[in-house]
Amino acid sequence: MAEERRSPCSTFKIISSLIGLETGIIVPGDSTHTWSGERFWNEKWNKNIAFEDAFRTSCVWYFREVVDEIGRERIQEGVDRLNYGNHDISDWEGKLNNNNNNRALTGFWIESSLKISAVEQAQVMEQIFNSDTFFKTETIESLKQVMQVNDYETERPIYGKTGMGKTSGNVVDSWFTGFADCGEDNLYFCVYLGETDGADVSSAKAKEIAVKLITDCR
Repeated sequence: MAEERRSPCSTFKIISSLIGLETGIIVPGDSTHTWSGERFWNEKWNKNIAFEDAFRTSCVWYFREVVDEIGRERIQEGVDRLNYGNHDISDWEGKLNNNNNNRALTGFWIESSLKISAVEQAQVMEQIFNSDTFFKTETIESLKQVMQVNDYETERPIYGKTGMGKTSGNVVDSWFTGFADCGEDNLYFCVYLGETDGADVSSAKAKEIAVKLITDCR
Protein backbone atom coordinates (compact mmCIF):
# COMPACT_ATOMS: atom_id res chain seq x y z
CA MET A 1 0.00 0.00 0.00
CA ALA A 2 2.91 2.37 0.73
CA GLU A 3 4.02 1.96 -2.89
CA GLU A 4 0.60 2.36 -4.50
CA ARG A 5 0.22 5.65 -6.33
CA ARG A 6 -2.81 7.74 -5.47
CA SER A 7 -3.91 11.34 -6.04
CA PRO A 8 -1.83 13.76 -3.92
CA CYS A 9 -4.79 16.14 -3.46
CA SER A 10 -3.86 19.15 -1.31
CA THR A 11 -0.43 17.81 -0.37
CA PHE A 12 0.51 19.10 -3.85
CA LYS A 13 0.15 22.62 -2.44
CA ILE A 14 3.65 22.05 -1.04
CA ILE A 15 4.91 21.72 -4.61
CA SER A 16 2.88 24.54 -6.13
CA SER A 17 3.97 26.78 -3.24
CA LEU A 18 7.59 25.73 -3.70
CA ILE A 19 7.57 26.53 -7.43
CA GLY A 20 5.59 29.73 -6.86
CA LEU A 21 8.05 30.96 -4.23
CA GLU A 22 11.09 29.92 -6.26
CA THR A 23 9.87 31.74 -9.39
CA GLY A 24 8.54 34.85 -7.64
CA ILE A 25 4.91 34.11 -8.49
CA ILE A 26 4.33 33.99 -4.72
CA VAL A 27 5.89 36.71 -2.58
CA PRO A 28 5.40 36.15 1.16
CA GLY A 29 3.38 38.97 2.68
CA ASP A 30 2.46 40.35 -0.75
CA SER A 31 0.51 37.69 -2.64
CA THR A 32 -3.14 38.32 -1.87
CA HIS A 33 -5.62 37.06 -4.46
CA THR A 34 -9.01 38.69 -4.94
CA TRP A 35 -12.07 36.59 -4.17
CA SER A 36 -14.44 36.26 -7.14
CA GLY A 37 -17.53 36.51 -4.95
CA GLU A 38 -18.49 32.89 -5.56
CA ARG A 39 -19.44 31.27 -2.27
CA PHE A 40 -17.54 28.09 -1.47
CA TRP A 41 -18.31 25.40 1.08
CA ASN A 42 -15.41 26.53 3.28
CA GLU A 43 -16.27 29.96 4.67
CA LYS A 44 -12.57 30.73 5.20
CA TRP A 45 -12.18 30.83 1.40
CA ASN A 46 -14.93 33.43 0.87
CA LYS A 47 -12.72 36.52 1.01
CA ASN A 48 -9.60 38.05 -0.47
CA ILE A 49 -6.89 35.74 0.79
CA ALA A 50 -3.10 35.92 1.19
CA PHE A 51 -0.69 33.07 0.52
CA GLU A 52 -0.15 32.23 4.18
CA ASP A 53 -3.87 31.89 4.97
CA ALA A 54 -4.53 30.14 1.66
CA PHE A 55 -1.97 27.46 2.49
CA ARG A 56 -3.13 26.94 6.07
CA THR A 57 -6.82 26.78 5.09
CA SER A 58 -5.98 24.72 1.98
CA CYS A 59 -7.82 27.18 -0.27
CA VAL A 60 -8.28 25.37 -3.58
CA TRP A 61 -9.33 28.35 -5.71
CA TYR A 62 -6.23 30.31 -4.62
CA PHE A 63 -3.87 27.52 -5.65
CA ARG A 64 -5.80 26.88 -8.88
CA GLU A 65 -4.94 30.48 -9.79
CA VAL A 66 -1.32 30.06 -8.66
CA VAL A 67 -0.87 26.91 -10.73
CA ASP A 68 -2.34 28.62 -13.80
CA GLU A 69 -0.03 31.59 -13.31
CA ILE A 70 3.02 29.35 -12.96
CA GLY A 71 1.98 27.57 -16.16
CA ARG A 72 2.26 24.06 -17.52
CA GLU A 73 5.89 24.26 -18.57
CA ARG A 74 7.25 25.36 -15.20
CA ILE A 75 4.98 22.98 -13.28
CA GLN A 76 6.15 20.09 -15.48
CA GLU A 77 9.78 21.10 -14.99
CA GLY A 78 9.27 21.15 -11.21
CA VAL A 79 7.49 17.80 -11.14
CA ASP A 80 10.19 16.23 -13.31
CA ARG A 81 13.01 17.73 -11.23
CA LEU A 82 11.53 16.24 -8.06
CA ASN A 83 10.73 12.93 -9.77
CA TYR A 84 7.21 13.41 -8.44
CA GLY A 85 5.18 10.21 -8.75
CA ASN A 86 4.02 9.53 -12.31
CA HIS A 87 4.86 13.13 -13.44
CA ASP A 88 1.46 13.28 -15.20
CA ILE A 89 -0.14 16.74 -15.27
CA SER A 90 -1.96 16.06 -18.56
CA ASP A 91 -5.43 16.64 -17.07
CA TRP A 92 -4.56 20.27 -16.35
CA GLU A 93 -8.19 21.32 -15.89
CA GLY A 94 -9.02 18.38 -13.62
CA LYS A 95 -11.83 17.07 -15.80
CA LEU A 96 -11.21 13.49 -14.63
CA ASN A 97 -12.40 14.46 -11.14
CA ASN A 98 -15.96 13.14 -10.93
CA ASN A 99 -16.60 14.72 -7.55
CA ASN A 100 -16.50 18.34 -8.73
CA ASN A 101 -16.84 20.09 -12.08
CA ASN A 102 -16.11 23.61 -10.82
CA ARG A 103 -12.83 24.64 -12.43
CA ALA A 104 -11.95 26.80 -9.43
CA LEU A 105 -11.93 23.63 -7.32
CA THR A 106 -10.35 21.11 -9.68
CA GLY A 107 -6.96 20.34 -11.18
CA PHE A 108 -4.61 17.55 -12.22
CA TRP A 109 -3.60 17.03 -8.57
CA ILE A 110 -7.14 16.37 -7.25
CA GLU A 111 -8.35 12.82 -8.04
CA SER A 112 -7.06 13.26 -11.58
CA SER A 113 -3.99 12.41 -13.70
CA LEU A 114 -1.17 13.07 -11.20
CA LYS A 115 -0.42 10.16 -8.84
CA ILE A 116 2.19 9.52 -6.16
CA SER A 117 2.85 6.88 -3.52
CA ALA A 118 3.42 7.42 0.19
CA VAL A 119 7.04 6.30 -0.19
CA GLU A 120 7.56 8.79 -3.02
CA GLN A 121 5.93 11.57 -0.99
CA ALA A 122 8.54 11.09 1.76
CA GLN A 123 11.32 10.98 -0.82
CA VAL A 124 10.13 14.25 -2.36
CA MET A 125 10.06 15.88 1.09
CA GLU A 126 13.68 14.82 1.58
CA GLN A 127 14.69 16.33 -1.76
CA ILE A 128 13.10 19.64 -0.83
CA PHE A 129 14.16 19.98 2.80
CA ASN A 130 17.50 18.19 3.15
CA SER A 131 20.68 20.21 3.68
CA ASP A 132 21.73 19.67 0.06
CA THR A 133 18.49 20.99 -1.43
CA PHE A 134 18.75 22.70 -4.81
CA PHE A 135 16.14 25.34 -3.84
CA LYS A 136 16.85 28.84 -2.51
CA THR A 137 17.24 29.23 1.26
CA GLU A 138 14.56 31.92 1.38
CA THR A 139 12.16 29.66 -0.52
CA ILE A 140 12.63 26.84 1.97
CA GLU A 141 12.27 29.14 4.98
CA SER A 142 9.04 30.66 3.64
CA LEU A 143 7.65 27.21 2.93
CA LYS A 144 8.56 25.96 6.40
CA GLN A 145 6.74 28.90 7.99
CA VAL A 146 3.41 27.97 6.41
CA MET A 147 3.93 24.22 6.91
CA GLN A 148 4.73 24.36 10.64
CA VAL A 149 2.27 22.43 12.79
CA ASN A 150 0.99 24.69 15.57
CA ASP A 151 -2.12 22.84 16.74
CA TYR A 152 -0.17 20.15 18.62
CA GLU A 153 2.42 20.58 21.37
CA THR A 154 5.47 18.63 20.24
CA GLU A 155 9.06 18.39 21.39
CA ARG A 156 10.32 18.47 17.81
CA PRO A 157 9.10 21.05 15.27
CA ILE A 158 6.87 19.30 12.73
CA TYR A 159 6.13 20.62 9.25
CA GLY A 160 3.56 19.16 6.90
CA LYS A 161 0.46 19.41 4.75
CA THR A 162 -2.80 17.50 4.77
CA GLY A 163 -4.69 16.37 1.70
CA MET A 164 -8.03 14.69 1.09
CA GLY A 165 -9.83 13.56 -2.04
CA LYS A 166 -13.32 12.29 -2.76
CA THR A 167 -14.89 10.21 -5.50
CA SER A 168 -18.66 10.51 -5.92
CA GLY A 169 -18.88 12.07 -2.46
CA ASN A 170 -16.86 9.39 -0.68
CA VAL A 171 -13.44 10.07 0.86
CA VAL A 172 -10.96 7.82 -0.94
CA ASP A 173 -7.59 9.42 -0.17
CA SER A 174 -6.29 11.15 2.96
CA TRP A 175 -2.73 12.31 3.57
CA PHE A 176 -0.36 14.08 5.88
CA THR A 177 3.20 14.43 4.63
CA GLY A 178 6.22 16.47 5.67
CA PHE A 179 9.13 16.25 8.07
CA ALA A 180 10.15 16.66 11.71
CA ASP A 181 13.22 18.68 12.68
CA CYS A 182 15.31 16.36 14.83
CA GLY A 183 18.27 18.67 15.29
CA GLU A 184 21.15 17.36 13.23
CA ASP A 185 18.82 15.58 10.83
CA ASN A 186 15.22 15.56 9.64
CA LEU A 187 12.71 12.73 9.86
CA TYR A 188 10.71 12.60 6.62
CA PHE A 189 7.30 10.99 6.71
CA CYS A 190 4.02 10.36 4.97
CA VAL A 191 0.84 8.93 6.46
CA TYR A 192 -1.78 7.76 3.98
CA LEU A 193 -5.28 6.50 4.74
CA GLY A 194 -7.34 4.87 2.02
CA GLU A 195 -11.08 4.32 1.76
CA THR A 196 -12.16 2.07 4.64
CA ASP A 197 -15.76 1.30 5.60
CA GLY A 198 -16.65 2.41 9.11
CA ALA A 199 -13.30 4.09 9.79
CA ASP A 200 -12.13 7.69 10.13
CA VAL A 201 -10.02 8.27 7.03
CA SER A 202 -9.89 12.05 7.23
CA SER A 203 -6.74 14.06 6.64
CA ALA A 204 -7.06 15.28 10.24
CA LYS A 205 -6.77 11.65 11.36
CA ALA A 206 -3.71 11.12 9.15
CA LYS A 207 -2.13 14.19 10.77
CA GLU A 208 -2.98 12.94 14.26
CA ILE A 209 -1.36 9.56 13.51
CA ALA A 210 1.78 11.22 12.10
CA VAL A 211 2.20 13.48 15.13
CA LYS A 212 1.78 10.52 17.50
CA LEU A 213 4.33 8.41 15.61
CA ILE A 214 6.86 11.23 15.59
CA THR A 215 6.26 12.02 19.25
CA ASP A 216 6.74 8.37 20.19
CA CYS A 217 9.89 8.06 18.05
CA ARG A 218 13.16 8.05 20.02
